[in-house]
Parts: sequence; C-alpha cells; structure tokens
Amino acid sequence: MLKDTPEEWQVTATATPFTGKKTSVRSDQVVMPDGSTATRDYQVHPGSVAVLALDDDNRVLVLRQYRHPVRHRLWEIPAGLLDVPGENPLHAAQRELYEEAHVKAEEWHVLADVYTTPGGCDEAVRIFLARGVSEAEGDRFAVSEEEADMELARVPLEELLAGVLAGDLHNNCLVVGVLAAQAALSAPAGLAGLRPADAPWPARPFEA
Repeated sequence: MLKDTPEEWQVTATATPFTGKKTSVRSDQVVMPDGSTATRDYQVHPGSVAVLALDDDNRVLVLRQYRHPVRHRLWEIPAGLLDVPGENPLHAAQRELYEEAHVKAEEWHVLADVYTTPGGCDEAVRIFLARGVSEAEGDRFAVSEEEADMELARVPLEELLAGVLAGDLHNNCLVVGVLAAQAALSAPAGLAGLRPADAPWPARPFEA
C-alpha cells in the first residue's frame, strides 16, 4: 500500500519576513537534488482540528460562515486551531464542537489526517467523526467577528455528498470529512474500521 514518508531536504538559509497573530511566513533556501538552491516561501501554521458530527438520523452538523480570503460564505464542519503547542487534538475538537455548535458527543474516531495545502503551507488537520451527539450543558460560548454571523444546520450526509460531487461545496474539511465518512460507512468493517480518537498523529505530536 502507498504511504507518505517523512523527508527533509537541506536548508542553507531561512528567514521569517512576516509574523501574524496565529501564523507566519517563512522563506527557506532549499538544496535541490541537482545541487542547485531554490527559494520556498510558505505559511507556518499551528495545525487544526475539524469535526464531522453525525447524529442518529445520519445528519451532519454544519455551519455557514463568511471567509474573506475567498470572498465566499461557505458551508463547513466545526473546526479550529490547535492553540497550544502539543495540545491533545481530541480535546481541541471537543472544545470547538462546544464553542461553535454548543454540542457534545459520546463516540469519537479519527476520519482522516490531511495537509491542506502542502505546496504553500505546513497546516496539518485531523478530522474527527463524532457520534452520540446531544446538546451541551451550560451557557453558550460567546462568539464574535465572523462567528457571530454563523448559521447552523443539520443536513443529511447523502445531501452533502451530492453537493460535494456537484461542485457546490468547497470547504476542505467538509469535503474530506464527507467523502471519508461515506467511504467508512460503505466499507466492510463500517465505522468500526476507523482509527481510535487517540491514534498517533506524527504531523502534530501530542500527549494523551
């Protein structure tokens, strides 16, 4: 079976021309196989988690949010940054599900681990499947900025799959999560074949 493998080419010089609130831009001089040197500019990202929350009626919890870089209001699944280095991704996913949708879940598995744009960013995302979904206790998390204008909905998985294949839905985590969930449900082992929620994640190592 095919498997991605870690590898690191020699870097002769590096600079950080921009540092933002959560991410930065790095410029590396990288030695190519022929011995020449090429400049590679990329965004340095802390990593993210996303949650495909599937209820007992096979509906997925989705939210609609304005994304300024692409000038679109996109349908997405709950997601957020790994704010603390070494943070347990499951804990971060549970936090995001609560903050963005005021929901909790009893069963968690890993759906997929992806590099969103490996040609220009080192962002790694772990997408979880959450089941046994119910309303969270306590007050709702106070949201602001774009999140204050979010819409929430529960949409059948098959409807989202049709939207992905029709080219109507574009958010990376939603697309990967929907396709992975459908593939898992169709596999001989079903959802039981998914990795546990605490499966190792070499792209963003964490403590259990």
